[in-house]
Amino acid sequence: MYTLLTTEGRAKRAILHTVHGDIQTPVFMNVATAAAIKGGLSSLDLQEVNCQVALSNTYHLHLRPGDNLIRNMNGLQPFMAWNGPILTDSGGFQVFSLTNLRKIKEEGVYFSSHIDGRKIFMGPEESMEIQSNLASTIAMAFDECAPYPAEKDYILDSVARTTRWLKRSQEHLNILNQRDNTINKNQLLFGINQGGIYEDVRIEHAKVISDFNLSGYAIGGLAVGESHHEMYRTIEEVVPYLPQDKPTYLMGVGTPENLLECVSRGIDFFDCVLPARNGRHGHVYTGRGKLNMFNARYEQDDLPIDPFCNCNVCKTFSRAYIRHLFKAKEILAMRLCVLHNLYFYNNLMADIRAALDVGNFAAFKAECLAMWGNVGI
Repeated sequence: MYTLLTTEGRAKRAILHTVHGDIQTPVFMNVATAAAIKGGLSSLDLQEVNCQVALSNTYHLHLRPGDNLIRNMNGLQPFMAWNGPILTDSGGFQVFSLTNLRKIKEEGVYFSSHIDGRKIFMGPEESMEIQSNLASTIAMAFDECAPYPAEKDYILDSVARTTRWLKRSQEHLNILNQRDNTINKNQLLFGINQGGIYEDVRIEHAKVISDFNLSGYAIGGLAVGESHHEMYRTIEEVVPYLPQDKPTYLMGVGTPENLLECVSRGIDFFDCVLPARNGRHGHVYTGRGKLNMFNARYEQDDLPIDPFCNCNVCKTFSRAYIRHLFKAKEILAMRLCVLHNLYFYNNLMADIRAALDVGNFAAFKAECLAMWGNVGI
């Protein structure tokens, strides 16, 4: 159940109640692709950085270690020792990114494993079976993420197929949730709005999938090459046509600036590999902008990454030490920077929620965007 607490313009402050706990929104989901955060982080670290929701990858877990193995371990939560909510994607984005290794048919997609080349088939029913085996809190419907750019005729065919696959996903998950041996019989289903940057296609698709009465709705197929202006415009156009009494999830986005801009346009849920990926390469976020820990200016800098940050990394280690770790090629460098970045993202979302609680989000957004332009710290 989704409880809307307050709004400011299009920005929403809400709670999604799930079988694995409440999710306070707006929320950033920390990407645990293979049931772990890249950079050497575990579920214990997720607790430390105040993560509310972990996101794991259906495609990767199906290939390795296998969803049946995870089912035999009583689901993804006990397998990775995480007792909070988990969202699993449908595998669609990963399958469709294998451009030279897959073939799309009405029944689903035939593709070759990127690991060993073995032939695999995945359709809506198979995706739901895998996600049910994983026993995640939220399952994503199987969809086609069209390439960018794409001709409108291709997009129209793709969106129509995505709608048919949504119907099959919903029907099969309903069957799975009623089986006696299903681990999580309360698994929620989110549908995905597609349509590229064609606003009329997006709007029509939003209207159609809204009638499915799902637990939530995602906007997919953005942040795949289009400009930020195109992405923001598309979100502005489509969000009003998605149910306002359900969570809205923008898939694969984004930078801290993106989060603020998209919250103001009505987005509740976010996920992105960016904070972990950037952290592994020494790029860290602060309240005054982004820093590159390889920069020589930090060689003898005894300040923490962010003097105003309360994460354990900033309470303990200096910029000089972290730079040294990178130069010495120590894995600890990546781990510390990923920890800090995820704390920054989760804390940013907590601050956004606090600002919405008191009706001060617009001012908070303006203040953050102004500060992030200053990296002279």
